[in-house]
Amino acid sequence: MSTSTRAPGDDAGDPADHPGPSNPVADAGHPGRRRSLLDLAAVAAVVALFIAAVVVGRSYENSSETLRLRWPPLSGYWLPHWGPGTFVAPALAVLVIAYGPAAARALPWRTLMPACWSAAMAWSWSLALVDGWHRGVARRLASKYEYLQSVGEVHDVGATLRAFTGRILMDAPDNWPPHVAGHPPGALLTFVGLDRLGLGGGGWAAAFVITVGSSAAAAVLVTVRALVTEEAARRAAPFVVLAPAAVWMGVSADGYFAAVSAWALALLALSATRTVRAPRTAAVCSGLLFGLTCYLSYGLVLIGIVATGVLIAARTLRPVPLVLLGMAPWFALFTAAGFWWFDGYFTLVERYYQGAARVRPYAYFVWANLAAQAAVVGPAVIAALRRAGALRGGARDGELTVRRGALTLLVAAGLCCVLAADLSGMSKGETERIWLPFTLWLLPATALLPERSARWWLSAQAALALTVNHVLFTGW
Repeated sequence: MSTSTRAPGDDAGDPADHPGPSNPVADAGHPGRRRSLLDLAAVAAVVALFIAAVVVGRSYENSSETLRLRWPPLSGYWLPHWGPGTFVAPALAVLVIAYGPAAARALPWRTLMPACWSAAMAWSWSLALVDGWHRGVARRLASKYEYLQSVGEVHDVGATLRAFTGRILMDAPDNWPPHVAGHPPGALLTFVGLDRLGLGGGGWAAAFVITVGSSAAAAVLVTVRALVTEEAARRAAPFVVLAPAAVWMGVSADGYFAAVSAWALALLALSATRTVRAPRTAAVCSGLLFGLTCYLSYGLVLIGIVATGVLIAARTLRPVPLVLLGMAPWFALFTAAGFWWFDGYFTLVERYYQGAARVRPYAYFVWANLAAQAAVVGPAVIAALRRAGALRGGARDGELTVRRGALTLLVAAGLCCVLAADLSGMSKGETERIWLPFTLWLLPATALLPERSARWWLSAQAALALTVNHVLFTGW
């Protein structure tokens, strides 16, 4: 597929304002200036929502006990601070802002993917190190709530799986720490596996999460290229790399979960569109990753909404039997070993209402959770979602309409995951990290932003991430 030959500094003709075959994801039908004002209005409305969530959250009497959040609607402490990453993160941001859009247009695709992965990894590391090595990296996954607390208890995997559900409830003998109890055993066993390989401790666990989690950037772009166009993926690339989500992506196991599910969807897209040499193998591998996803987090069954969107966009169900075949071994192995997924899930629901969910008010979190996502996706995505919602028919080329629709469908599927999780009541607070596997799929909407304003929007994304990371300590 050909790529744009437009010079990096040529902004004279904005493709987003002048649609044509060379820019499949361009807007049409409104003057560029008016659209820009609407973008800013959308961002202002979401900022107002976030401020309302802060004001209402702090108005709760003893909100740290009622909402169980120190700085609602975000899970974190107000703690202005700096660290080694303070000097590195802004420099990386400037490089991506200055050279990212041009590099995304010019680099060969096979070079662009590892470049995006590397840049996203560097961004995650630099943000994590704003909090310092011990507080921001080594001790994150070793806190009393986390998986590493229980790694030493696993001497026999089979015995652990048979007893796993019996240790979920808070009144159970030797009950699991919150994050172990809140997930299927695949999450804990991942860190047990690292420990058995000699990579034990918080430093190695964080390095694993950051390395794997940042690969989600490449997975998202592979999916967009397969379903939409390469041009769309290239336009979104700098925004996917510099996403504020990296504040949470690099220091929580949810970043790892997000990457596994993202690669499952990328392989599904490649198989469904047959843009890979071995589409059947890709479908089976997609199923293997979907199966693993199910045993990393119960809530990630919602990623099936995005998978459905991928199949609809590709207009085929051909990969489904092979995907199910790939998923089957995980369910067979865990069930045979003594862990039944549904028992674990329903026991978790009971545990959930034994803890913070018992006092956290649904009436607040059902909308404040959405406000919190503004800090995760950033203003560029808000503006892009506004543009995605404004898309309508009338394109001169039938294929162009389908491709624009595929991008909107992918983003809408991610948004549906967020809304389903929100309305379920099983996500009251801490959704900045919990919903990372879903909010990732809002980032491709940035392909709809005009190229001439890309650097301004990237600057806003970086400024938000740096501000949040320096004024809040996002622990849980």
